[in-house]
Amino acid sequence: MVRIAGVDLPQNKPIRVALLYIYGIGITASQKILSVTGVDAGIRVKDLTDTDISKLRDIITNEYQVEGDLRREVQFNVKRLIEIGCLRGTRHRMNLPVHGQRTRTNARTRKGLRKTVAGRGQRRGATKK
Repeated sequence: MVRIAGVDLPQNKPIRVALLYIYGIGITASQKILSVTGVDAGIRVKDLTDTDISKLRDIITNEYQVEGDLRREVQFNVKRLIEIGCLRGTRHRMNLPVHGQRTRTNARTRKGLRKTVAGRGQRRGATKK
């Protein structure tokens, strides 16, 4: 079992895919890491040698901010936006979309389940008795 940056990498996946399981490493960073270390991108994780693993570990810990440190930094950035009271911070506080998306329709992921309001249905053309 290969453990890098506190994450167990899946054994049967190619190393270029397995590195994506580490928070903060995407496809481009994975390819750069493999080119710098000289590890073949198609090799499976279970077939890596100890020297390959140590090279990968060294590059990731020294040159990339991953997992806990990165999550903490993102969390602090959001807290800072909330504290200074800017629009993005306000949107974060109200749990609404932050980047200017519409909320009249859609945005169900951020807003949560629908809240039913009484007297809301059948308004157009309806005649009451």
